[in-house]
Amino acid sequence: MLASVFVGLGTLRANPLRTILSTLGIIIGAAALVAVLTLGDGMEQFGRAQIASTTDLHSVVLEPRTAEVIDNQVYPLADYLVLTRADADALLRELREVTAARLTVAGISPIQWGGVRVDSVAVQATLPSDATLLGQAFAGGRYFTVEEAAANAPVVVLSHGLAVRITGGDAGGAVGQLVRLRERERTVIGVLAPPRSAEPPPVAFVPLEGAGDALAPTPRPRAPTLILQAARVEDVPVVRAGVEGWLAARLGNEWGRKARVHTNQERVAQAARGIVIFKLFMGAITGISLLVGGIGIMNVLLASVTERTREIGIRKAAGARRRDLLAQFLAESVTISLVGSFLGALLGLGAAFGATAVMRAKSSARIFAAVSWETLVVAAAAAILVGVVFGIYPALRAARLSPVEAIRHE
Repeated sequence: MLASVFVGLGTLRANPLRTILSTLGIIIGAAALVAVLTLGDGMEQFGRAQIASTTDLHSVVLEPRTAEVIDNQVYPLADYLVLTRADADALLRELREVTAARLTVAGISPIQWGGVRVDSVAVQATLPSDATLLGQAFAGGRYFTVEEAAANAPVVVLSHGLAVRITGGDAGGAVGQLVRLRERERTVIGVLAPPRSAEPPPVAFVPLEGAGDALAPTPRPRAPTLILQAARVEDVPVVRAGVEGWLAARLGNEWGRKARVHTNQERVAQAARGIVIFKLFMGAITGISLLVGGIGIMNVLLASVTERTREIGIRKAAGARRRDLLAQFLAESVTISLVGSFLGALLGLGAAFGATAVMRAKSSARIFAAVSWETLVVAAAAAILVGVVFGIYPALRAARLSPVEAIRHE
């Protein structure tokens, strides 16, 4: 087999012009395959990053039930679940697919600055890590720190729309001002950047430890909501099952009465199907290019069989079996395919990196070509498959030649 490979390389060197023309198809096909797979992986990574930052498809929400409905009547639960920071840390340790956890308490409160009063402000008491997890950008200032949260410091972060309303237009000017949130004065330490889409309702963010001061008092302790972020969209069902198992171990089989676990499962399935369809579509396109390259390989091998008919006859007369000739020409076919695939892979990688550079230059999208071992393995496997499939007929034709007729061939 190794000798057949060297013979194949010698055939390539003997007719360089024909070799270039015959392998041009497989070079272009392999280049298209590698470029498409590399660009596809990069676009998939970019798409996943956008999904993670702009949607809640990666989220698994654990929401305590504080009441139950019986015969259309609402009855408060006496022993409802109150989640803590320790619970969030425990789930982070137990579930490897979880990358981050958010613990929030929400409510409605008025906010006042001087003579300006805004009623019905959505107040969210969160952990200091929330801004980083959500990828929040700031028009001015910052989010509160771990030290400020632990000390329940009188600080607040405002949404861009809320800052514009209380200042009359200068959102950044709200940083450093004192506002009254419910009955306590707080220093505005940050203003979020304006949203890309429609402006959401006015929101104020305070440390989780300050929820009691910022929200209206309730007869019973507030029940925080825990939101877990899965590493990938496909990991959401696994995370959900893990959360349900954690609840069952802690609360028993009747955990469904005290907590509710929900996801956007339908939208998760739609996103996963979209990614699979995209990859299959791109693969079908590149398959056409490889088909054209395979036809070129078949042509050069048929010409090689015609030119080497006497050689084939002599080999058969000397005792070469059909399978020996079949193996020789298949090895030559695979060698041509691999050489073309290697050159095509280099060309495809260059094209992919060039295309993503143009994308970044023409838009604000931070998209990069993603090179993986899987892409290179697929390219090599496709080249071997094309070499075998399109080398079968020339190899069979050579193996079936009569040794007497082949030796007499001029």
